[in-house]
Amino acid sequence: MAKKIIIVFVIVLVIAGVIVFGVAWNFSNQLISPQPHTCNNEHFIYCGGASELGIPFEDVSFTNDENLTLRGWFFPAKTKTAIIMVHGITADRKEGLRWVKAQHTAGYNLLLFDLRNHGESDKSISGMGLKEKEDVVAAVNFLVSQKGIKEIGVFGVSMGASTAIQAMAKDKRIKAGVFEAGFANLGDLLAEIAKRDFGLPRFPMIDAVMWVYSVRGGFDAGTINPEDYIGKISPRPVFIIHCDNDDYIAYSHGIRLFKAAHEPKMMWTAHCNKHARAWQSNPKEAEKKVVEFFKRYVQ
Repeated sequence: MAKKIIIVFVIVLVIAGVIVFGVAWNFSNQLISPQPHTCNNEHFIYCGGASELGIPFEDVSFTNDENLTLRGWFFPAKTKTAIIMVHGITADRKEGLRWVKAQHTAGYNLLLFDLRNHGESDKSISGMGLKEKEDVVAAVNFLVSQKGIKEIGVFGVSMGASTAIQAMAKDKRIKAGVFEAGFANLGDLLAEIAKRDFGLPRFPMIDAVMWVYSVRGGFDAGTINPEDYIGKISPRPVFIIHCDNDDYIAYSHGIRLFKAAHEPKMMWTAHCNKHARAWQSNPKEAEKKVVEFFKRYVQ
């Protein structure tokens, strides 16, 4: 009898393990190879591309540390200052277009580009900012070497915020950073999504996801925690923006990032209930705050 119980117990464990591994594999697929987001005017505003803005621009490309070609748009201005816009997961460079006019009018050159494995850039493994930070460093190199830019700021949205935080912590040539709708800790974010959308527990599910993602990606996913990096940016300034009712990355992540940052720092809580919609909540106020921030620190 005892032997039969043991056999049944082992079979149940094996089945449970297979299920957990299968779910973890599926979750990791969405992180490694995110499906392209269909452009939605409600979020992106400009789905037709850079030409919709009526501002002169150039199609540009440059390579990163892995020799991947990254493609984007460069909006030239008559200054030696520039802002790099960094989009979120499944999105592309069009996501940043809604912020371009105000910053270009303020005198900034702007570079919007597709991160690796997104848009028209070369395919690779997505790293939720851990690998993509090198794409931002490559963008800085491009602006300095090819466009003669002297002062650079960065503006990241969602995963782009995670990417920009890690890039800014690494590259001191980036003088100031705006981070909208960023997550503080990848494991915590995945656990919240799993519970909210699928009713799944953190253990063992998210632990398995993080392990599978690490093995398949060739990196430690447990280190993808922007709140561990943002404090290293000081004394360069950071500006956190988050919707108070963000429906994808909870407002608490914005609070955590702000608390982990050192001075100089500021935060704007936008009144909106959709992910990364601060601009839509109040375009004039949003543009004014961002321009004033960059004007103070990138000049």
